Amino acid sequence: MTDKILVIGGTGNIGYPLIKYLNQQDVQIVAGTHNIQKTQAKFEGLSNVKIKHFDFLDPSTFEAAFDGVNKVFFVRPPQLAKPKQDMLPFLSFAKQKQVQQIVFVSLIGVEKNPMTPHHKIEQMILDLKIPYTFIRPSFFMQNLNTTHREDIQKNHDLFIPAGNARTSFIDTRDIGEVASIALMNDKYLNQKLNITGPAALSYQEIAKIMTKVLGTEITYSKPSLLKFRKVMLKRGIKKDFVNVMVMLYLITQLGNAKEVTDTAAKVLGHAPRTIQNYIYDYQDYFK
Repeated sequence: MTDKILVIGGTGNIGYPLIKYLNQQDVQIVAGTHNIQKTQAKFEGLSNVKIKHFDFLDPSTFEAAFDGVNKVFFVRPPQLAKPKQDMLPFLSFAKQKQVQQIVFVSLIGVEKNPMTPHHKIEQMILDLKIPYTFIRPSFFMQNLNTTHREDIQKNHDLFIPAGNARTSFIDTRDIGEVASIALMNDKYLNQKLNITGPAALSYQEIAKIMTKVLGTEITYSKPSLLKFRKVMLKRGIKKDFVNVMVMLYLITQLGNAKEVTDTAAKVLGHAPRTIQNYIYDYQDYFK
């Protein structure tokens, strides 16, 4: 039987590379989205992709999205920070539909951080006894061109409360490819994959690399967690999302983001991208 895979978050930094990779395989892909028009434009020309309306907060969208589906991939939308309320109905429906695998993008070190939404979602999947693959990446390189882009563009500064800690950043394109391989290969069933980039770097080092690649001096102002939280809330970013970011950067300051593993290289069959690769490819975002 050909797999039919529901991908939720298919227009994102992880979901889009995942769908492009899966489109080359012998599978059917359902892109679950609540913005049909945007998604259609993004996936034009991808022959194996069908688009269905999906909303974690609207169970009436579940049935059509899950029609014939045997595997599911999802990323937690950052604005959904209450897993029992936001995610349990969806996960219970997946259990009811007897899906053969859920691939969830979690967080490296999540087992030591029970307060994170990722930890709670993993536990729900385990409690429901759904076959799973937990992909636990380190911090995304693409956080720089999304969450932190405004400060880099306007102020040429990394306004990030990570202190002097090191982080083993990974490119989301590599996460997407790891996810696609996990969906296509049963040996990754019921596995927890801790994946990182090839090196742990400080934000001072990243500022130097960005300066060299972009030809513009980029600084690292090293704000306190309190100052960062205050500025993000003032910008109108949702409180729950800001609180999760602050928690993750506190974890970073404590030295829990510096682990480097060779898991990504083993799954991919090649080395993951370096921060230099990423900055070069995304340089237009910062200018």
